[in-house]
Amino acid sequence: MEGADRWLAHSHMSDPGHHAAAIATLPAGIGPLSQVIQGVLVHADWAREYGLDETTLDPTARRTLPIAERLDDVLKRDPRPLDVQRPADKRSTGTCRDFALALCSFLRCRGVPARVRCGFAAYFGDEWEDHWVCEYWDSEAGTWRLSDAQIDPMLRQRNRIEFDSADVPRRFFMTAGEAWLRCRRAEADSGAFGHGSVAGWWFLKINVLRDHYVLNGRETSNWDRWREAPQHKRSIPDDEMELLDDLAARPEQALMEIAPDWLER
Repeated sequence: MEGADRWLAHSHMSDPGHHAAAIATLPAGIGPLSQVIQGVLVHADWAREYGLDETTLDPTARRTLPIAERLDDVLKRDPRPLDVQRPADKRSTGTCRDFALALCSFLRCRGVPARVRCGFAAYFGDEWEDHWVCEYWDSEAGTWRLSDAQIDPMLRQRNRIEFDSADVPRRFFMTAGEAWLRCRRAEADSGAFGHGSVAGWWFLKINVLRDHYVLNGRETSNWDRWREAPQHKRSIPDDEMELLDDLAARPEQALMEIAPDWLER
């Protein structure tokens, strides 16, 4: 467990605050906890598949909230206990980062080292999709494992996902640094990594930085607004490549503070 103990402590984002007592009553195990999360959250990108009108989503749908605030929103919409599955229109709307953060928080509350990771998933289509998952420490095996709390029956059926979502095989998820380095070695096409119509080296850069922040206990940052960057700024100067190579290879190194305008250089 060397090095894993540091991931027992809550960050500002994962601290459940006054919800800790409610979380303590939830069922144990990755699978049951993921089912609880699926019953209180819905992903903004999949709103239509859950029968929701995506044009009426809450403004916070794309903003990752601290888990304490997210659970406040859950209970404001439906005050029943967290383990009661809500209909989709009574759930709080977020993104994959909210699902990963919720599982991370629940596991830390139970004394399981856990952290969120930023990277790319291969199980939402033909390309590598921008995605966040929870990485937790398996003390019996002495290794880190990946879990995707977002994979519910709808997503499993729609995307023909057959693996155990509590132990996502590494061949189906690459951390941002792994993806960056594979592309740098010409083992993968950078154009296959992204989100929607935005893909390539610039997007890889964003996720390398986000995963670096995560491994320094910062699940969000004040520059994390890549959607706002104008098209002509979505490139990487040559003098940044060496730095990004190093961050990709050693994402857990001491935090490199990034100014809010860094992505727009």
